[in-house]
Amino acid sequence: MADFGGSILKVAFLTLGCKVNFYETEKMKMQFEEAGHTIVSFEEEADAYVINTCTVTNIADRKSRKMLHRARRKNPDAIIAAVGCYVDSVRKKGGMEEESVDLFLSNTEKAQLVEKIAAFEAAKRKQAEHAYSGEKKEAGCQGSMSRKAMEQRHTRAFLKVQDGCNQYCTYCIIPYVRGPLTSKKEEDVIKEAEELAKQGIQEIVITGIHLSSYGVDFTEQKTFLELGGEPLLSLLRKLSAKKGIRRIRLGSLEPRIMTETFVSSLAKIPNICPHFHLSLQSGCDDTLRRMNRRYRTREYLDCLKLLRKYFVHPAITTDIIVGFPQETEAEFAATCAFAEKAHFAQLHVFKYSRRQGTFADTMEGQVSEQTKADRSERLIAIGKKMQMEYQSLFEGQIEEVLFEEIISINHKEYLIGYNERYIRFGIDTAGIPEPEKCCNTIHPVRVLGHLTDEILLGEYS
Repeated sequence: MADFGGSILKVAFLTLGCKVNFYETEKMKMQFEEAGHTIVSFEEEADAYVINTCTVTNIADRKSRKMLHRARRKNPDAIIAAVGCYVDSVRKKGGMEEESVDLFLSNTEKAQLVEKIAAFEAAKRKQAEHAYSGEKKEAGCQGSMSRKAMEQRHTRAFLKVQDGCNQYCTYCIIPYVRGPLTSKKEEDVIKEAEELAKQGIQEIVITGIHLSSYGVDFTEQKTFLELGGEPLLSLLRKLSAKKGIRRIRLGSLEPRIMTETFVSSLAKIPNICPHFHLSLQSGCDDTLRRMNRRYRTREYLDCLKLLRKYFVHPAITTDIIVGFPQETEAEFAATCAFAEKAHFAQLHVFKYSRRQGTFADTMEGQVSEQTKADRSERLIAIGKKMQMEYQSLFEGQIEEVLFEEIISINHKEYLIGYNERYIRFGIDTAGIPEPEKCCNTIHPVRVLGHLTDEILLGEYS
């Protein structure tokens, strides 16, 4: 995770130009969200503004500059980052001066955005600490803020091992903009993981556009199903054998990879977190067909049974799209019923968004925005109920928690971290000497109950 001194930042994005830029913006947003930060509208006051620029015409250049200046006016103290084609273009011309801009990142540097902003924020914080080091800090709220501002070590890092997708779901633009499947060589992944371990990273998250297809391009076989996930398993075994990385967490996996052979092999690999994200998208078979998803609900349930056979209370999370073209109320009801039957640990609900260039964009029977919003609210409520029920399974248990930050909740400070199942925990800092030193350490925690709807309350065991 990027180091923001324990602060939750509000980050706003603005995208100019082509479909690739829009895709890359979503990827960058995801990285910030996974790091625990909040994405807000560009119209809101934010702590950081990211403008994904375009340079296809002179007008595009002018608009890029205009939006950068506009962001600075919104919040003079914010971090302003220009990323993308305009940056590449200006760099080639030998210039890169903009008073309104703090950071310039080319297309190839977009993946480093979270870290770049973290470094800039850390420098700002250090400067501020020097400026106010002689002042006496007030008690109460200001004392809490000073504790939050203390430097937090990195704890989690994302390690991308694969790019591209050839599944061609009807709602998705990714296969058209990311190109063919490509995998990072094992030795390169391991080298990167070793570097992360040297930096003190306790947990790595293995990610990819279609992670289940890792290694397909290394063989003459054409599908990940033919390979049975063996290239990914091989990589995970080698990563697990390396010193320093305490946890290995997997990004989103294709449900069809969850065969008995794959799941049983996965369960034998040390350090694998029992947390699995299997995108469902719909709990109705007719909707799945229109989406060109290549499994059906019965197959999906079989995957869940296998995971629960080989792992104790695995955290199974998923994505569901509501309001897909032609989705009827009966189809939506089937999705709700299926979600409750599957009993997910966490549910991510998305309203269907038309993407020009996809087959779904041309389909008849587009669902109204009001209907999408209504269905989204109803499914989110089901998801929250399931999440509370899942978390309650751990009350009274001892869990290993990797602490990451200190935050204030109801005027009290808590050490915040995650267990292997990605459940969030809070420990009251009262009585803990120098609690900031607990960040980036793993401690056994007894679960007492709920601190908030999203966070369990614990105590040192």
